[in-house]
Amino acid sequence: MAMERQVAIIGAGISGLLACKYALSKGFHPIVFESQNGVGGVWTKTLQTTKLQTPKPVYQFSDFPWPDSVTEVFPDQHQVFDYIESYAKHFDLLKHIKFNTKVSGIEYEGPPDAEMQSWSLWGGNGEPFSAKGKWKVMVEDLKTLSTEIYQVDFVILCVGRFSGLPNIPEFPPKKGPEVFQGLEKPCTVFYRTAHWNVPDYLPWGFSLAHMYLSRFSELMVHKPGEGFLLGLLATILAPLRWAYSKFVEADIKRKLRLEKHGMVPEHSFLHEISSCLISTVPENFYDKAEEGKIKLKKAPSFSFCQNGVLVEGETTPIEADLVILATGFQSEKKLRDIFVSQTFQKHIAGSPDAAIPLYRECIQPRIPQLAVLGFSESISNLYTSEMRCRWLAELLDGTFKLPSIKEMEKDVAKWDEYLKTYSGKYYKRKCIGALHIWYNDQLCKDMGWNPKRKKGFFADLFEPYGPLDYATS
Repeated sequence: MAMERQVAIIGAGISGLLACKYALSKGFHPIVFESQNGVGGVWTKTLQTTKLQTPKPVYQFSDFPWPDSVTEVFPDQHQVFDYIESYAKHFDLLKHIKFNTKVSGIEYEGPPDAEMQSWSLWGGNGEPFSAKGKWKVMVEDLKTLSTEIYQVDFVILCVGRFSGLPNIPEFPPKKGPEVFQGLEKPCTVFYRTAHWNVPDYLPWGFSLAHMYLSRFSELMVHKPGEGFLLGLLATILAPLRWAYSKFVEADIKRKLRLEKHGMVPEHSFLHEISSCLISTVPENFYDKAEEGKIKLKKAPSFSFCQNGVLVEGETTPIEADLVILATGFQSEKKLRDIFVSQTFQKHIAGSPDAAIPLYRECIQPRIPQLAVLGFSESISNLYTSEMRCRWLAELLDGTFKLPSIKEMEKDVAKWDEYLKTYSGKYYKRKCIGALHIWYNDQLCKDMGWNPKRKKGFFADLFEPYGPLDYATS
């Protein structure tokens, strides 16, 4: 039966490859559309000097370890790309990928909107497939410029958060990049908010993973469905949670001399890690700042002028030869625009003060026969994507069924509420950095797996969890 079901996967980055691999493992027939000429997503065009922000043991496939030749804790672009490509070749995924094909839009062909709005179950029947509906995928061949339409039973969107549609700030007339000419000067880094960027993952010689990636660390955090005892314990342990954060902050301030550079954040490290805003400082960054090769400038807003950049409230411009806008991507807009239906666009957008409304960070309850992967973040996005791919594969295979639409929407809202508690004003996206294990427990229970992945009580409580803990069901 599964072989008769065709699954379209849009994107051949990490999430797309994982989705393809696990769809194949259940006997489905996946077809992957990738606009570039190779796999790897953001890693295909990244500068060679770029390195992983996450330690290698956490950033790996559960059933495909890093080769022994990669000894670095933070592999570089070339090593990461080779690792991802080797994964695709090892599991024979390349033959399922159509490269240089761009999906211009997807349209659901099924019951009218009025009928779908009355559904109490996802897709009307609570199933991932329906005899009443199929997806039409419009695909452009970037080499021949021809267009082809595919009809599939299920769509998995793996379009990526960090590519495609640049988030370019808007400027008033005659204050944008068009007026800029510039002269060569030292590098000046403008920032709105200082962040807790870590120099390493060993604050004061202690493992950050033991402090924030263990079950014990999650006992200090309130979470959905925790019950009275766990809720009481999280309240009692609140002082320890505060002490953990201050312990790490003191180490970062000491190693990076943040006070000297005026770069001490106003928020806590707990807010940082709960918002998935944590990153690793580039090598010698603050050494270059002390040498005067990098200048740090806090700028709530700025505009362009002929010779460079003018910070709001100042009259003298910062002269520059080149301005790089490291302002991210409009991933939510990219995801929304792929839908032809305005109704589905509204469903996937959700509300302005919440993350994309996805149950188990995969399923939009009111969009049938479709899943979204790669929009859930944690300390390791590869690890997070793989868990959701495994959950989705079991859903497609009929291992379990979803609750009602209202129950799913209630669960999504509840998670939003709890995640905002620790992210505060920095809550911008679905980040489970402080509750990774608890979330995986919910996925495991859905799939019928034992959520306790370690051998022994103390190991399960105090040892960090990672991808290899979920290598088998």
